[in-house]
Order: sequence, then structure tokens, then C-alpha cells
Amino acid sequence: MVHPQALAPTLENCASEPIHIPGSIQPHGAMLVLNEVLNITGWSANFFSVLGFEPVLNSAANSLGLDAEIHSAIEDIRLSIENGEASPIALETRRQNTLFDVVIHAHLYRIIIEFERRELPSDEVASFALKAHRAIDRLKRQKSVNSLLQIAVEEVQKLTGFDRVMAYIFRHDDSGDVVAEQRREDLDVYLGRRYPASDIPSQARRLYTLNTLRTIVDVLYEPVPLIGDPDHPPLDMSFCVLRSVSPIHVEYLRNMGVGASMSVSIIINGRLWGMLACHHMSSLQVPYSIRMACDVLAQIIAATVSSIQEHERAEATRAANSVRTALMETLIDEDDMLRALGIHAQALKATLGADALVIAQHGKLLVFGDFQNTVASDILAALPTDGDDLVLWQARAEWPAALQDVIGKWVGLLALRFDPITTGWILAFRLEQIETISWGGKPEKEIQAGPLGPRLTPRGSFDEWKEVVRDTTTPWDNMQLDSARELLSALLRTSNRRHAETDRARTQLMAILGHDLRDPLNNINLAASFLEQGSGASKMGSVIRNSSSRMQRLVEQVLDMSRIGTGIGLVLNVAEVDVAVIIRDLISEARLGYPGSDYQIDMPESFMWRLDPDRLAQAVGNLLSNARHHCVANSSIFISLTTEDDKLIINVSNEANEIEPEVVVRLFSPFKNSSSTRGRTGLGLGLYISHEIINGHGGQLSYHYQAPHVVFKIALPAE
Repeated sequence: MVHPQALAPTLENCASEPIHIPGSIQPHGAMLVLNEVLNITGWSANFFSVLGFEPVLNSAANSLGLDAEIHSAIEDIRLSIENGEASPIALETRRQNTLFDVVIHAHLYRIIIEFERRELPSDEVASFALKAHRAIDRLKRQKSVNSLLQIAVEEVQKLTGFDRVMAYIFRHDDSGDVVAEQRREDLDVYLGRRYPASDIPSQARRLYTLNTLRTIVDVLYEPVPLIGDPDHPPLDMSFCVLRSVSPIHVEYLRNMGVGASMSVSIIINGRLWGMLACHHMSSLQVPYSIRMACDVLAQIIAATVSSIQEHERAEATRAANSVRTALMETLIDEDDMLRALGIHAQALKATLGADALVIAQHGKLLVFGDFQNTVASDILAALPTDGDDLVLWQARAEWPAALQDVIGKWVGLLALRFDPITTGWILAFRLEQIETISWGGKPEKEIQAGPLGPRLTPRGSFDEWKEVVRDTTTPWDNMQLDSARELLSALLRTSNRRHAETDRARTQLMAILGHDLRDPLNNINLAASFLEQGSGASKMGSVIRNSSSRMQRLVEQVLDMSRIGTGIGLVLNVAEVDVAVIIRDLISEARLGYPGSDYQIDMPESFMWRLDPDRLAQAVGNLLSNARHHCVANSSIFISLTTEDDKLIINVSNEANEIEPEVVVRLFSPFKNSSSTRGRTGLGLGLYISHEIINGHGGQLSYHYQAPHVVFKIALPAE
């Protein structure tokens, strides 16, 4: 095995530099490589100078005369290899009056033994265990990510002695922010600065995820090559502690004035979430066991962050579920979907993390926040008419070109199409987030000529460099997007169910309307025949009038139902009127048209109130008709007019059996079974339309049973 030719770190290969097979190690230790039968296949060129003896290619490992404890550990590794891998075993040994940490592991069916010089005696290293225990205890007590990371950098500096320890958190674009820092007082402050994703190329990010701790003892080191069997492929050193690092990274550290470094990865859900970065202004070697204690601290940090995030997710999910459940309950009782969404608009706005909210359906707009209706209309017209029901634009450049100047400061949009048939949309808007980024030096790398030709050069200056970012918004996070998708799914199911019910109702409407119009049409035809024969003109005129009136009522009910169902709504013309006069006129008409009915009235001579007189007459007339059709034969119909808690109260009651509970549930819905004690049938629209009329006035229409009477109660507010 020979080390591969070092690749020139040019623009072409920087992103794919094989840093996991550098073919060399750092010189503060030595390396030995064995195959599965424990024969020597490779070693570092400094093996003799470090350990005092020279390996022989293909000879047995036990020929080296290593400590019995090391040979025992090698055998344990050999026996524990599974799929070519075995977890490391660490121990210590002394050779040539030098103390070494020995780390043995297996990777890709090769057993790798690393000898790392250690200057601190064992008793001093052992004393750090108590410090590490105290650090872990402090970390576990933290309740926020910021305090957790600040404690972490303080404790890691105490354990290792580095001049500077920083905690990074990586963003969605892999750039990193320094969110906590503990440093030597004379060093510049890096806290709050951001570093570009290019500082950690993809292959380095992969290694940071696989091997969570990496150290450089002295950035001025000369790499020590590996030698051995040339027929073996290059050694994969992904998990090695002595692995030599990329010359690009070394140059990066030199430009920062750093003499030694250590990085500890914070891995959450298999992703590089953050990092503890340690810098020393001169060379520094931290013993292996202390580095492993820092690695444990990073795992404690990851577990604690996961717990904090899980708690935040649970709270966000609970809040979103609560809003969605409340909305669905409202939609059960509310026929107007737009109005139901408007009731919960502020809660939806918070759940979706919006600065403004627009709800649209049937061409109507409800706006919540500082947003112009005309702009909302332009945006609705530009939204896609097919494809995904969720639209996400988080920067001005993502919007259609025609809208980029129109939207102004509202550059973020999360749009949910909850009903494609009625053009129903929920539009959640976010403001432009004008952000001043404090970069740790200008983020762009430069191309410079060097002995290896044109090459990518790490930043030479790490002075603070500010950049103002415009035309973007704070991105919606995964929790908010998941909540939005669940809300959209629930609303789509509701819309589809309502459209299915409407289709069934339309079919039923045609059948019922055809049936109910048949009788009055037959009566009119029969009366016309009698009139042609010149007999019973007066009586036939009454038949035609009554039949025509019934047909007109049926048609008016269908028209009203259509206006309600399509979202147009019932038009109200409110004025100050005498309600007592309206009711007396209704009773007079009822007595004239149905002389067999008896009406008992309890109300004052005059009663002034602000409402729509024609719509109130329609609602009360429907209640009187309902009472007449369902009352016990030869019984009276009672109507009263009074006030209660500053509300107008109209009660219409008749003697009848109590309505069954399963009927009460759909009492104010259209197309219910409306058979009566008199054998009459109808569309079942009367109570539905009356309910909508009273709702339109801001009032309530309710039912209760007061034996032996069925009672319908209208309650209307003063305004």
C-alpha cells in the first residue's frame, strides 16, 4: 500500500477532494494496518522513529513484540468484526519512555492501530473525568438551546484549554452561525458572525457526520506518508484519529492565525446540526480520553436539543390540532365555509406563522392584516389553476414576473387551495426580512496563482464583513409546513364532502320539485278546463290563485337556497319597522288563506326594531306554515312577541309530538324529510331559509319542546 498522489486543490477538484484517503497522517503519532488474519499490510513512515522498531510487510502482528494487552485488544477487534467494521478500543502503553494512547478499530475489513503521543500522565487525565461529569450535569439542566450551547463552550474550554471555543448552528443552506463563544480576552469576537456553506465542502460534511471528532495538533505539521503493500487499495481513514487533513483546510486555519484546532460534531437525526469548533493560537495536543469526553458532551447536547425541539414540535402540533379541530367543529354547523374560516382567521394566521391572511371563495375576499384587496385579487388571478394545492414562494424572484413589483413588501406566500371548484384559497403572507449578515470575512473565495497552478484560496481575512440581504422572507419551517398540509387535507375533505352533498341535494331537488309542482299544475289545468266550459268561474279562480301562490313559494325557496349555497347570501335591507304590524299582517293572510286554523297572539300594539321587514315576514311565515302543517288537528297555533336581555324574541308554538333527536340534528338543514301530520310534503327548505335569514341578522333560531308544544324561538339583537 502506498499513499495516493496528492491532488492539486484546484477549482475542479476542491469539491471532490478525497480527504478520507489522504495517504498520510499527522506526525504526533504512528499507525499500523493489519488484514483479517492479523498480518501487517501497511504502516506510517515514522513508525520506527516513534516506536523504535520496524514492521515487516506481511509478517504477523505478534512479531512486533507489542504489549500483551494490545495483542489481546487486537484479537477482540478481530473477533468482533461485523460487515467489515468494529468499534474502537482505547488503552495506553509506554514505549521508549514515551506514553501513548492506543486506539484500535476495524474499517472495511482492515484493522487499524494508532499510537498517539500523550504528554499528560494518567493520573492527571483521570482527574478530568470529574470535570466532565460536572459539565454533563450542567448541560442536562438547561432548558433552551442558547443556554445549552453557552454552557457547552465554557465547559469544553475548561476541559481542553483551547484559546477559543465556538458553537455553530447550521442553517437550511448549510451556512453556519456562531451562537455561543468562550475565548481568550485578547482575541477578536466571532460571536454572531456567519460562515458560508463553502467553508465545509460536502465531502468534509460527510466525514464530520461519520467521525464526530477531528483534531489538528499543529497546523504547521509535515504529513507522514503511509507505506506498505502497493497492491492494496488506499486506506480509508474516515474513522482514524491521526488522519492528515486537507491542505485547503490547513491554509484556512493559518489565515485565521490558528495553531491547533479541534471540532466536535453535533449530529441530530443523522444530520450535521451544529458543531463545537476549538481554536488555539499555538500548537496544542489534547489527550484522547479528554477528547472523547468532549464527544460525549456533544452527544448530550444533541440529545438535549432533540428533547427541546420535540417539546417545541409537540406544543406547535397541539396548537395546530386545536385550531384545526375548532375549525372543523364550526364547519359542521356553518354552511358558509368562507364565514367559518373567517371566524378562525386569527388562529389560522398564528398557526401558519403569517403576517397577513387572505381568505377567498366565490370571488369574495376576507382580509386580515395590512394587505390591499386589489393586490390580493391580482395574486389570486395569477395562482395556478391545476397541479399542487399548496403554493410556496419565499423570495421575490420566485413570484411570477408580472407580480414581483406589485407585491411590495409581501415577498413570502404560503397558499392553500382548499376548494378548487369555488376558487377557495387561504393566502398566508410574510413580510420581506431585510437582514444584515455579519460574515466572518467576505464569503467568496478567490482564485490565485501558486506553485500548483490556478487554485481556490481560502479567505485571507476574517474581519467582520456586513451584507444586507433583501427580497427574501423568513422561510416556513417544516413544522409549519406540516401543519399547513394537514389543515389543507382536512379542508379539502370537507369541501369534497360538501360538493358531494350538493350534488345529491341537486338530484333530490329536481325530483322533489318535479313532484311538488305536479299537483298545482294539474289543478291549474283542471281549473282551465272548467273555465273553458264556463262553469264555476269564481271557485276556479281561487284554485288557480292558490296553486300559483304555492308554485311561487316553491320557486322562491329554491332561488333563496341557491343564493345561500353559492355563497351569494340573502340580501338584507334593514330599516326601523313595526314588528307587531308585520306579524298581524301575516296572521290576517293566514286566517284568510286557511280559515280552519286558530291563532293565539300575545304581543303589544306596536314594537319598533331595526331589521329587514320582508325577510322577517318570510322567516315568520315559514314558521307559521310549519306549525300549521305539523300541529295536532283542531289545536291552536301560538305566537308571542317580547324582549329578553335586550333582544327581540318571537316564539311560534303548536301542539305536537316531540321531534325525534335524529331529526333535530338536521332540523335546519335543507332537503330533510318534511312529512307532516296532515300528509303534506315539501322541499324541506322553509326552516333552513328561516335559519339563514335570522343568522343574517346576527340572531338565532332555535327549537325546544315544552310539553305538549313544539316551540321555535327567534332571538334578534338590537343591531
